[in-house]
Amino acid sequence: MFKSLKSDFPASIVVFFVALPLCLGIALASGAPLFSGLIAGIIGGIVVGFLSGSQIGVSGPAAGLAAIVLTAITALGGWENFLVAVVLGGAIQIVFGLLRLGIIGYYFPSSVIKGMLTGIGIIIILKQIPYFFGIDKNPEGDFAFLQVDGENTLTELLKTLNALLSGNFDKGATIIALIAMAILILWSNVLSKKGKFFQLVQGPLVAVVAGIVYFFITRDSSLALSGDHLVSVPVPESLSDMKSLLAFPNFEVITRGDVILTGFTIALVASLETLLCVEATDKLDPHKRVTPTNRELLAQGTGNMISGFIGGLPITQVIVRSSANIQSGGQTKASAIIHGFLLLISVLTIPQVLNYIPLSVLAAILFIVGYKLAKPSTFKAMYNGGWMQFVPFIVTVLGIVFMDLLKGIGLGLAVGIFIVLYRSFQNSHFLHKEGEDVDDGKIKMTLAEEVTFFNKGAILKELDRVPENSILELDVRNTRYLDNDIIEILEDFALKAKERQIDIKLYSERGIVENPESFIEFFKLRKKGKAS
Repeated sequence: MFKSLKSDFPASIVVFFVALPLCLGIALASGAPLFSGLIAGIIGGIVVGFLSGSQIGVSGPAAGLAAIVLTAITALGGWENFLVAVVLGGAIQIVFGLLRLGIIGYYFPSSVIKGMLTGIGIIIILKQIPYFFGIDKNPEGDFAFLQVDGENTLTELLKTLNALLSGNFDKGATIIALIAMAILILWSNVLSKKGKFFQLVQGPLVAVVAGIVYFFITRDSSLALSGDHLVSVPVPESLSDMKSLLAFPNFEVITRGDVILTGFTIALVASLETLLCVEATDKLDPHKRVTPTNRELLAQGTGNMISGFIGGLPITQVIVRSSANIQSGGQTKASAIIHGFLLLISVLTIPQVLNYIPLSVLAAILFIVGYKLAKPSTFKAMYNGGWMQFVPFIVTVLGIVFMDLLKGIGLGLAVGIFIVLYRSFQNSHFLHKEGEDVDDGKIKMTLAEEVTFFNKGAILKELDRVPENSILELDVRNTRYLDNDIIEILEDFALKAKERQIDIKLYSERGIVENPESFIEFFKLRKKGKAS
């Protein structure tokens, strides 16, 4: 786990600085005690990090559950009663894992997953604009269109524009945000290629240090930052104060129907959000590793039970932190675990120092994360992939930006299913596999005439079972429609096959393709409709 520590430790620092304000913001958006967000972040990093099979996923308090938590705390009669629902939700997630329901995530088309990533990237950028200019003084971590203070994304942007035009923005916050942005771009595009020092010391850490230095240098000037524009971590004065920040569930209400229903709702929504994030992070993983989804549900369920027992928010795998981890060079689960320990150590030892970090600097860091998720090239690639890829993608993006995460995904999935049903109206689809393991080490897999994303889970399972040092003969001579999701799976498998010493022979109407490079090139042509 620690073999890539030189890459994982710098990445964990970036994830730590991304996670810190989000833990606090999501707690605020949920109407929960601020410390509950930090507890969930610590448990998500350390406990879930150890138990999870994901190498690059990072877990913590879930923005997608903020609305549910906000309503449930009042409906159930208080925070301690709600914590019982969190514990129950975790136990139900463990049952989901034991029932092997993790495969559900594979039934979402890649156009919807990419739309989810892009939509979240846009939301991150839009939500951080007010903080960048020091205008919004109410940090909230929810990624829904509506905000906790009654405003929405559009009205907040209009307020920001008016403030900029009238000059009523915080010039100090803006200056340090611009400096941080310049550091991040310079570090990423120039300095990181100049030597090992600039690879070990990451740009976000330098930007945060610059922000703290700026706070002290300008404290007595007209460009000083006020406390409203700084991170706000609870500061316990003693051990007894630390204990007072913890809360424990009131198990006297465990048999109430509304508590049980809330627990099931948390389990269902948290599991779905986690499985979608797993699917998305696996696509972002440079090594194309596949996360065991049932194990992930077991890990998340355990994390939620522990978080609920000590006063924390519900936990899911979180795409913002996971993508920041990947973009910063994280290689193994060590980065997620270390980030959890960094949260714990910082809360116990240096909460005062953390409270000197400007929110506008963190906004600059999240700008970069958001841009990497929502690059213009992604829109171009999806458009070039044809209307069957682009329509679910853009519907998902718009749904997430203008409504919320789960509604956007639901709309995109509905459109994707409609398109598949439209395509399947004339042709049936199925997966037909021939030949199990034989003495000569050859395995033959024949794809059917119609193969869609419904077959994704089955194909992934069969490819994962191909043993090392074997020969896979893949026959697509009779395949007339091969879904883009299946093509991506086969391309990813071609890359992994090198590491597993698996030789691939592809039988098509044009002949036999034997080397991985030609294999991938064939499917690139297949995407464009230029290969038989």
